[in-house]
Order: sequence, then structure tokens, then C-alpha cells
Amino acid sequence: MRLVANILAVCLAVALLYGMQQTKPHYMDLTGPIPVYGKMHDEVRTRRFDVTLDQVEFARALTFTQYGQSKTLTTSGLWAIATVDLAATDASTTVIAATWQGPTGLRYQRSDRLGTLASMMPPMLEPGMPQKVRIVFEIIPHQVNGATLVLANQLAPRLDSEARIAIDDFRKFNDGQPLIADSYDLSKPMLVSGN
Repeated sequence: MRLVANILAVCLAVALLYGMQQTKPHYMDLTGPIPVYGKMHDEVRTRRFDVTLDQVEFARALTFTQYGQSKTLTTSGLWAIATVDLAATDASTTVIAATWQGPTGLRYQRSDRLGTLASMMPPMLEPGMPQKVRIVFEIIPHQVNGATLVLANQLAPRLDSEARIAIDDFRKFNDGQPLIADSYDLSKPMLVSGN
């Protein structure tokens, strides 16, 4: 009888330990980024920078001038152009990580197909000197409605905040599909907030 009780106690301990192992938070969850949620047109304040997502536009082609030559980039998907206001909070910083997270969880990093186009490089932010920046993504069309813009000052933030902004205010048709321009000119000036 004592042997059966010991075997049951060991089995119960193994089951309990296995259950604890499977339900505990993983290291990446414990040390991962601290999300700061917001909506378009609202200022989202992270530890190192403040951001306001002003506008999101979509196009089938991008045009720009680089080294004195006009260039056009096309895609089999869709170009998403996000215009944001960025400002450092209390020390110099930059926003290196920019991700378009679709409604199904697909993640698209900032496009590097633009090369060294100066207006598309991550800006150096200084306190008290906000900057307006365009961030360009190459996505597939069904990843628009319900998407989130994720910005961080590190590629993989650990125990630091990152902005997660719901993309909920863009020009669309009556059926909810985005209005897509044939071409978007990256050299056109960005309007100052409030214009």
C-alpha cells in the first residue's frame, strides 16, 4: 500500500511540474517590449520618443529622384506610406524598428528597396526638435484593415517601450477597402501638422 502511495505521489509531482512548465511565461515574454497603445492622430508617448501617426496612404508605384535620376518602384502587392511626427523625450535617440503588423499577425519591416534615399532613413531625434517622417512598407492588400504600426528605438526592444498604433483612419471606399493611388511621389513636401 505504501509503494502505491509513493508511486501516486511521484506521478502527481511529475504532472504538476509538467503543468507548471507548460503554463509559465517564457523568457522572451518576461523580458519583451512593453507596448504603449494608441490610435491615429493621438500622441503616443514611449520612454524614449513620442509619435503621432498623421496619415497612411496606399499606392501601386512609388516615384522619387535619387542622384539626379527619376526612379519608379512597382510592387506586386501594395505600397503603404505612413507619415508620422517623431520627437525625442529627454535624450537623443532614433526610431530604428518600424513594422507594419497586419490583422492576421503578418509583420512587414520598413522597406529597404528605396536604397539610401535620405528622407527614408531613420532620423536622429533631439529633444524639443520634432520631425515629420515618411515610413514606407511593401505589403499585401488584405493586410490593411485592422493593421497596427509598431515603432521602437531598438530592433528587438527588451524591457523597453514600443509604440503600437492602430491604423484606423485612412481614405477608403464604401466597402471598407483602401483607396489606392496609381503612383505616389515621395519627393512631394510633407505638410506640417494642422495643415
